[in-house]
Amino acid sequence: MEANLRWTLVTAVAPVSWGTNYFVTHAYLPAGDPLYGAAIRALPAGLLLLAVRRRLPRGSWWWRSAVLGLLNAGLFFALVYIAAQTLPTSLASTVMATSPMVMMAVAWGLVAERPRARHLAGAVLGAGGVALMLLSGTASASPGGVAASVAAMLLSSLGYVLAKRWGGEVDALASTAWQLIAGGLLLLPFAVLVEGAPPPLDGPALLGFGYVAVVATALAFAAWFAGLRHLPAATVGLVGLLNPVTGVLLGTLLAGEVLTARQFLGLALVLAGVLLGRPAAGKARTGPAALGPGRAAGRRAGRVP
Repeated sequence: MEANLRWTLVTAVAPVSWGTNYFVTHAYLPAGDPLYGAAIRALPAGLLLLAVRRRLPRGSWWWRSAVLGLLNAGLFFALVYIAAQTLPTSLASTVMATSPMVMMAVAWGLVAERPRARHLAGAVLGAGGVALMLLSGTASASPGGVAASVAAMLLSSLGYVLAKRWGGEVDALASTAWQLIAGGLLLLPFAVLVEGAPPPLDGPALLGFGYVAVVATALAFAAWFAGLRHLPAATVGLVGLLNPVTGVLLGTLLAGEVLTARQFLGLALVLAGVLLGRPAAGKARTGPAALGPGRAAGRRAGRVP
């Protein structure tokens, strides 16, 4: 149980860091260049992690890194960048709050993790809590921004579960680095073709990209994928609901506002949803070790999917 709590806290580093990302992107990063914005976020973060864990892909991990990089970094970062620039944070965060339910469905199909009733209840409570905290009924919705946010949520949910399915074979830090580098490299030629020259970056933009790359990407994704190795996908997805909670608390702190009763209720529902998703004692091992020695060895050798 202590190990479960430790990995839950490690995983929570990611959504807390991501909760600051919408604000930084909207306030400091240049608008209108989502492909460059995504590439500048992913590549430095991946290279930083590769410098820490000096290991290159082998065998099937070359194409797996490309697939995961496209889903979890390349397309995802570009779509989040578009959503952050075209949607109110409240609406974008509410759309992303539905991701735990999508992750549960994908994990059921790909890694045979059947969601429990408490996980489903946690997902419903969490999404409802996010909507209660953030939606006011006055936010204008850009159809393109909503589409970008929904696509980001669907693609990343698939990518996270694929990373969990394949991840037991390699070091978590190394595979995270490969994904980020692959995603950034895949984006660069499209950025040049579609957006032309890179956008000029002033001091605040450079600081913003530095924060996004190091904290909200390198550190956050390393923590997130480490959590996926040790916890059920349903638990990780529900921990991700701390993302909009962080965004609300950060906005309240910066604006000097007081949370309303409705926001307090929404916050309580989100935290209740996260608590419902905590793994039971002895249930956290979901990687190759949980398959048994023979099956785990076969999986490492490429004989077991």
